[in-house]
Amino acid sequence: MKTTYFEKDDTLVIRLSDKPITKEVSQDWNTHFSYAADGTTVEVVILEAKAHGMLPAAMIHAA
Repeated sequence: MKTTYFEKDDTLVIRLSDKPITKEVSQDWNTHFSYAADGTTVEVVILEAKAHGMLPAAMIHAA
């Protein structure tokens, strides 16, 4: 698992797997899920993450 926070955009990306993404679904306007062909969750993207209090304790800041 890899968590990356893009501070400029206030976007949190949680990568759960290295599998290729074959389907993307928006849960609501700020939460998006990506799935592999086998149905497993590959990635979760949260927009306005800091504003919603969803930052992890340890993260990698993107350039």
